[in-house]
Amino acid sequence: MRLSERLAKIFGEYRDDKEMEKWLMSLAPLTIAFLFFIIFMLPVKIDNKELIMVAAGCAGFAGLQAYWVVRGWKRAEGMTIFQGLLGIALAVLVAWGYLSFFHQPV
Repeated sequence: MRLSERLAKIFGEYRDDKEMEKWLMSLAPLTIAFLFFIIFMLPVKIDNKELIMVAAGCAGFAGLQAYWVVRGWKRAEGMTIFQGLLGIALAVLVAWGYLSFFHQPV
């Protein structure tokens, strides 16, 4: 399938209504894993622990969103691709915001 045909299919076809529900449910395992990561990182004495936790959370979330971009591309669903790209942008924005406003270099 050529790129122009794929793009026409992506933006011209109907999207599965359950896709948003599947997206939200995919956040549950990531959230549980991140909570365990935080629990095990709390007693550890290392410099810039908060930076590591923000980077890990944003990287995990961006990785999950990259999966949704690929899924949307394979299924030719434009809104799923947009949703994944929006999630990646949100993760970058959170990481940049933390580095810009809250992180004080040592």
